[in-house]
Amino acid sequence: MKRRNFIQTSATASTALLLSSLETFALSNKPTFNMNSNFELKILATNWGFPGTIDEYCAKVKHDGYDGIEIWWQNDPKDHDELFAALKKYQLDVGFLCAGHETNFIDNFASFKKMVSAAAANPIQRPLYINCHSGKDYFSFDDNKNFIDFTMQLAKETGIKICHETHRSRILFAAPVARNFMEKIPGLRITLDISHWCNVHESLLQDQQATIDLALQRVDHIHARIGHPEGPQVNDPRAPEWDEAVKAHFAWWDKVVELKRKSGDRLTILTEFGPPHYMPALPYTIQPVADQWAINVHMMHLLRKRYS
Repeated sequence: MKRRNFIQTSATASTALLLSSLETFALSNKPTFNMNSNFELKILATNWGFPGTIDEYCAKVKHDGYDGIEIWWQNDPKDHDELFAALKKYQLDVGFLCAGHETNFIDNFASFKKMVSAAAANPIQRPLYINCHSGKDYFSFDDNKNFIDFTMQLAKETGIKICHETHRSRILFAAPVARNFMEKIPGLRITLDISHWCNVHESLLQDQQATIDLALQRVDHIHARIGHPEGPQVNDPRAPEWDEAVKAHFAWWDKVVELKRKSGDRLTILTEFGPPHYMPALPYTIQPVADQWAINVHMMHLLRKRYS
């Protein structure tokens, strides 16, 4: 056999073996849940790193089997027209990302309130949820509490789920900090991106189980990216060297799904593997070491198989 053909044959065989092992993982030790008939699972795609137009993005999202998208709320009416036209055309749900980016509390909080209020009140399509990159890790507890108090009141008025993400540089950037907020604010709801905490604490959080258990009770939305002790994103979750990290994340997600299935609540999940520099890349060329879109689609199918 020629060397080129041998390499192609070997690669095909390796891919088939990999996919077979992933199928096995999704279905093996599959958790059994008490099912409330009102439970609903929605899996969404990120536009982070997508190079095309909003119409091209939504077409690909629909083709690949997602239920909808998560995207930053934009203030430009022209952007609204394009977005809502594409959502209607492809019959997709939407969740909005909102944040303040200013470095001082007063300006940050003002822009945050404006963005979240506009996203919640838009008259064209009601979002499944609003995910907040809220506050700053260096704001005081009282200042950061203002973001949470505001969204709790807005969620009560609108009936929209508004969650605060466990994201580095934001309010809930570290597990013990988040625990302090959770213990003092009973109504705080969370977007769980636990990959950030793995990175912050340089561990798979084995020594913070009580805090993790408390956080899982507050989750309404999940960002399904696999982190590890030295970074917020493994290069490819399909690679066997990340087995421990993959199993740890699915164990956390399993518990959230169990709670939602028992209560009959909706759970939304975003597959959020990102492009470089979240995705490791080769030096000089900045070529990603894996296919971001393919990884996210793989995660979507894995989540459906495990939780359907």
